[in-house]
Amino acid sequence: MRTVLASFRALTGARLSRKKGQTLVEYALILAIITIVMIAVMSLLGARIVVVFSAITNLLDTAQSSH
Repeated sequence: MRTVLASFRALTGARLSRKKGQTLVEYALILAIITIVMIAVMSLLGARIVVVFSAITNLLDTAQSSH
């Protein structure tokens, strides 16, 4: 009876550790996909963002110099 119980514990322990590893891999894949998408978005919109911030800076400079 003890050997059956010990075998069951060993089997469930191995399953739990595999599941934790699987979850870690899933999180890593999600993080990699998000990173790739963010890099693509930033490369496509990067120049436009610089233009917008430059326009805001110019407006703030103009407003400050008029006072």
